[in-house]
Amino acid sequence: MAQPRRGLHPKERVDDYVRRGWWTDRTLDRVFLEQVSARGDATAIVDPANRADLVGSQPRRLTWNELESEVVHLAARLLDHGIGRGDVVGVQLPNSVELVEVYLAAWSIGAVVSPLAMQYREHEIVTMSNKGGFAILLTVEKFGGRPTAAEVVAVRHAIPSLRSVLTIGAAEENSGTADAHIVPGPASDTDRGRVEALRTADPNDPNDCVTICWTSGTEGEPKGVQRTHYDWLAFSIATIDAPRVVVDDVLLNPFPMINMAGINGMLLPWLVMGATLVQHHPFDAPTFFRQIAVERVTYTIAPPALMWMLLNNEDLLAKIDLSSLTRIGSGSAPLQPAMVRGWQKRFGLSVINFFGSNEGVSLLSSPEDFPDPDIRAQFFPRYGAEGIRWSSRIAERVSVMLVDLETGEEITEPGRPGELRIAGPAVFPGYIGGADLPSPFDDDGYLKTGDIFEIAGDRNQYLRYVDRSKDLIIRGGMNIAPVELEGIIAEHPAVAEVAVVGDPDTVLGEKVAAVVVCRAGASLTLDELVAFLKERKIASFKLPERLEVREVLPRNAVGKLLKRELRRTPTPVD
Repeated sequence: MAQPRRGLHPKERVDDYVRRGWWTDRTLDRVFLEQVSARGDATAIVDPANRADLVGSQPRRLTWNELESEVVHLAARLLDHGIGRGDVVGVQLPNSVELVEVYLAAWSIGAVVSPLAMQYREHEIVTMSNKGGFAILLTVEKFGGRPTAAEVVAVRHAIPSLRSVLTIGAAEENSGTADAHIVPGPASDTDRGRVEALRTADPNDPNDCVTICWTSGTEGEPKGVQRTHYDWLAFSIATIDAPRVVVDDVLLNPFPMINMAGINGMLLPWLVMGATLVQHHPFDAPTFFRQIAVERVTYTIAPPALMWMLLNNEDLLAKIDLSSLTRIGSGSAPLQPAMVRGWQKRFGLSVINFFGSNEGVSLLSSPEDFPDPDIRAQFFPRYGAEGIRWSSRIAERVSVMLVDLETGEEITEPGRPGELRIAGPAVFPGYIGGADLPSPFDDDGYLKTGDIFEIAGDRNQYLRYVDRSKDLIIRGGMNIAPVELEGIIAEHPAVAEVAVVGDPDTVLGEKVAAVVVCRAGASLTLDELVAFLKERKIASFKLPERLEVREVLPRNAVGKLLKRELRRTPTPVD
């Protein structure tokens, strides 16, 4: 059995945050039982509408009572396979009822969940299983025809810690590939007695590790992000307050429930508020919009590219029903002011602008604080700005600063770029194997995010995203923020998606390159793009010197853009 992953946050931090009331003795499993008691026979969770195409069985919907019974049944099956406190359960499941049940069942017996993207194959599975020390790996027999269980079984020899490979799903999904197949069902009296006895004898501590999520690895090898009950519940305040999630909401989750967007953006608001959760996976626009209409979804999160496409697609708009939506969130990429403005004008929906990370960044621009859609698209709240009050409770609990990476000085004046550093109860305790990695924290305990911002606003109350520190283009000594150019280029009528990168140059250091995906039936040349940008009166040193048109932009399994695949490699010098 693995060593218990307990006490991850240092005692001084725990004592401080408990004293302030930011952390309490509540645990995620306890929150679930509170909702079961309060919500009972209300609908809790709904499967993806296309589940049959994904895994071969019909979609299900469960009440809170039914969900609780299946969670106890699954927890007992995990105990059957030797899973106990501190053991890591690797999970490669699509968004489904079962995925949520695995989280809740593992948490109820003190195990740790480490979710993997469905797109991961042998390399990622072996790497993350070994780094995380997986005790079991739980998956589905197949996913859209792909034999996922067989793929896991084929690499189990390369994972010394792995004791069992399990599959989960309806009985008809079982083909005998794994060591055992778990069929969800109601708990027996024996199951309930075992699980309740364990919870009584060895209750969870809020400082226990509950998840190990994985960084995107867009610039290097992924790192395991550990999180506890304490910081997940503190983190959820931001994603509850900004959209004002309430018990009557129906949430549609289109993001893989493996990292910040799916877990903190949807799972935790659903769990903490007792709403209804509708699962969706993989992203499919017709299914997504049909679920909004059929399930009467009130709140969802959508990628910026999808929202921009929809706004400019009259044929699709004529076929879909968005009348139940009352608000929508977006993020993970800078938002175009024209898109945010367009959704507010056309649908009366205020887009919430999210900026977050697995490690704990939580900047959210809500309509309440940013009624002007153009301002909301471009700026985030600068928590702690003198004389400014923000609507979310997270604003009173998070400390932010900007630091000049060359001098180490704190930046307090507007217009000067610096690295965002953040501290507070939502920040993670550290990476797996953190002692062998560069510390993500500075000497004062602030998380070094790697994100470059600058102070803005007539009262210095805003933060404006500049770019990732690794993505900044330096051309002849001049800093160029790709995100700024991307926002302008995205408004060209021919452009559906865009990424700006720096190509190596022996004279200037780097030159600007734009890689675009054109809208259906449209085309674009470099001359046309440069002319468009000149009309916007931008500085000439920012103008692209290379344009590449692609059918799609390269992304990793969690949807993060892989800019390294867009950059030209340096030409060897004789």
